[in-house]
Amino acid sequence: MWLRILTLMQKEVLAVLRDPRNRMALILPPILQLFLFSFTGTLEVKHVALGIWNQDYGQVANELIERLCASPNFGHVEFAHSRQELQQMIDDQRVMLAITFLPDFSRKFLDDHTAPLQMVADGRKSNSAQIAQGYVSQIVNQFVSEQTTTDNSAPNVQVVERTWFNPNLDYIWFTLPSLAVMITLQICLNVTAMSVAREREMGTFEQLLVSPIRPLEIMAGKSIPALILALIEVTVFILITVFVFRIPFHGSVLFLYLSLTVFIISMIGIGLSISSIALTQQQALLGIMTTLLPATLLSGYAAPIENMPDWLQPLTYANPLRYIMVVMKGVFLKNMPPVEILNNTWPMAIIAVFTLTLATWLFRRRLA
Repeated sequence: MWLRILTLMQKEVLAVLRDPRNRMALILPPILQLFLFSFTGTLEVKHVALGIWNQDYGQVANELIERLCASPNFGHVEFAHSRQELQQMIDDQRVMLAITFLPDFSRKFLDDHTAPLQMVADGRKSNSAQIAQGYVSQIVNQFVSEQTTTDNSAPNVQVVERTWFNPNLDYIWFTLPSLAVMITLQICLNVTAMSVAREREMGTFEQLLVSPIRPLEIMAGKSIPALILALIEVTVFILITVFVFRIPFHGSVLFLYLSLTVFIISMIGIGLSISSIALTQQQALLGIMTTLLPATLLSGYAAPIENMPDWLQPLTYANPLRYIMVVMKGVFLKNMPPVEILNNTWPMAIIAVFTLTLATWLFRRRLA
């Protein structure tokens, strides 16, 4: 039996690697995606375009404007000379935020009165606009607190901020560990979901049916090469993350690979289920795309799971990507204890058993 499985594994590996297009698809695009998405797939808001209409020209207004211009979060500042010009800046999407200093802004501020600062945001970019508003509010609050401390009119309160696990708030520390498993997921599905469909189109599937190889041996022969290739790919991604991007790795390599192996096996079951249903490679590709998008959206990568509707959150428990995301970020950034890794691994093991059982049942049903 093992000799037959080994022979089928060798055939699967050769079928993938002999085709130059397959070799390129396994090597170049994943690494290119890792580098591109690590810089472009970010939710950070930087270099915001800011529009200012200053009707005051007093000392307080000028100092606040200088601080806004000096902030690294605002890359481009335009000055308007009328309300219509300021409005046109937002209409043309030249600026994301528009700030108006009223004529008596400095006088009211120095007289300890409420000095209104009007800020208009472009709602077409709601999330980015809210973050940019927070940048402006932070600069204004810091300026107000400094003036209050100088005048000794209020007690001095010093806020000491610290950030655990990512002290510099570098978004790439969050992005790259997540991207490593997402691209591995894509590779795993591509290799497994195309396997049976490819053989049907090439006419070699019938040869497998008349051979002495049993269905379980065929499933094992198609699963193990995909597992090996996926582990090699994710190892390359981890090495690039650690040695090229210099993201710290604090956790256990052994428990990380245990969790990754279970995750890949669960995705192999999904890929083989797609491959057993699909009659052509085009149908298999459609099944891959149908699986990838919900898995990514329900993983907590694009948006926190806690922010999703209550009726949608239970669906995330059936997504292996949800658990491996926690493990990857925990192992890289905070030395996640082995117990916590295992707590996120056993749900993936249950999913793996279910998906492999489903794939085997679908495969046998196709043979019947």
